[in-house]
Amino acid sequence: MKHIPKISLKALTPMDEEGVSAYLDDFAVSDDPNSPITAGLFRLEKGKKLTYRYTYHEMKMVIDGEFNISDSSGVEVKATPGDLLYFPKGSTITFSTPNYGLGFFCGQRGEGEA
Repeated sequence: MKHIPKISLKALTPMDEEGVSAYLDDFAVSDDPNSPITAGLFRLEKGKKLTYRYTYHEMKMVIDGEFNISDSSGVEVKATPGDLLYFPKGSTITFSTPNYGLGFFCGQRGEGEA
């Protein structure tokens, strides 16, 4: 077992997306090299949208704020605390927020592969 206290209070690392106020950190990583699982937090601040192509499967639960999310097929949702989203491998997802959003994620990838 591994205990990582109060991850929602930690400052997150800026993502390398020019002009986008997006932050992400991996906090827990499995030691299974064949089927890795990584969990952490993603935060987006009001401003420029973030478009991201998933090269792995991911689940994301909104824990604070809200996200406006759309996929390449045109499906759009307003995701608020308690909402769970599944992004299949190969999905192209666009995130925006009217203020900020904070999500907990669990992805089928290794550490730092986002």
